[in-house]
Amino acid sequence: SQYSAVDTNPLSVYIMQPIWNKIIKIVPLWIAPNLLTFSGFVMILFNYFLISFYDWDYTASGTSPGLVPTWVWLLSAFTTFCAYALDSIDGKHARRTQSSTPLGELFDHGLDSWATSIFVLSFFSVCSRDNGKTGVSVYTMYIYLSIVLFNFMCSHWEKYNTGVLFLPWGYDISQVVLIAAYLLTGTVGVEVWQKPLLFGYYITDILVILLIGFSLFLSFPQTLYNIHRAHLNKTLKNDSLYEGLLPLVSPLLLFVLLTVWVVLSPSNILAKQPRLFLWMVGVAFSNVICKVIICQMSSTRPELIHWFLFPLALVVYAAISGLLGCMEEAVLGVFTALLTAAHVHYGVCVGRQLSEHLNIYIFSLKKRVQE
Repeated sequence: SQYSAVDTNPLSVYIMQPIWNKIIKIVPLWIAPNLLTFSGFVMILFNYFLISFYDWDYTASGTSPGLVPTWVWLLSAFTTFCAYALDSIDGKHARRTQSSTPLGELFDHGLDSWATSIFVLSFFSVCSRDNGKTGVSVYTMYIYLSIVLFNFMCSHWEKYNTGVLFLPWGYDISQVVLIAAYLLTGTVGVEVWQKPLLFGYYITDILVILLIGFSLFLSFPQTLYNIHRAHLNKTLKNDSLYEGLLPLVSPLLLFVLLTVWVVLSPSNILAKQPRLFLWMVGVAFSNVICKVIICQMSSTRPELIHWFLFPLALVVYAAISGLLGCMEEAVLGVFTALLTAAHVHYGVCVGRQLSEHLNIYIFSLKKRVQE
């Protein structure tokens, strides 16, 4: 199917697009668009692991500010901007080199589905977790991450039903806010997050309120409206309500299972291992949503229940029933490692299959020699 996306965000249209159009001119024509996409993702990962090294348990900014060196925050601003730029120009570059392919589209959205959670997890280091005085509770972090992922899911669910990807306004705004937050932290110090800004509210509170307001009153209604409009214009991809709602089943079940684990965990796993648990949430979500993206691109039906929900359900049951006992953290660690490996393996396999099927290389514009 032909890729179509609509971007109506004034920030994107009037400010960012002209910047990308200047940057794109620097990119040599022999570079494959997927290389740009992948480089951006690697930068996001690098940034995440760098911050994790200094701040594994999300306390560095709160209890003893200065544990994360200033250069890390400034580098974070730089890598976030570069990743944002690369993610914004890869499609333009593909059109410029006449190398737009379904593989490129899948590569872009698939990596975005994973990067979305990594951005959020890196940002949590800025505001630090609740230490009784300042910071955000780990439960707020979990809800915050879930809302961001819900937004991402909505835009792809909408594309599954309408065939058009309406680029969410939240994306550009969130990237600019992220870069500004890192710059602010690097120049002023993490203390800026620990002083009330307005009426006793902290910056973090305001950002959370904005995010929830944005999602519930802008993004989600917009999605429903676009689907409704497609229904009126008779351009919906799926006739039945069942088929239209099918892609939502697995992500919602995933959210229910994870929330049950968070709430009923005997050892309070989220408070003990917030970084590990939230990373696992992001990978699980990305895997489930990649299936939806593939189904939407290939016009196939997603299966009702994603395979990975079965092992997850087993682990959650073992944890909340007390079967795991003091092994809960260790099991989370092993499970997260296996899940991450499975997700990477899945991505590599899909990429290879598509590159063979379309007779192209993933990271090169050279044509494959016909066998």
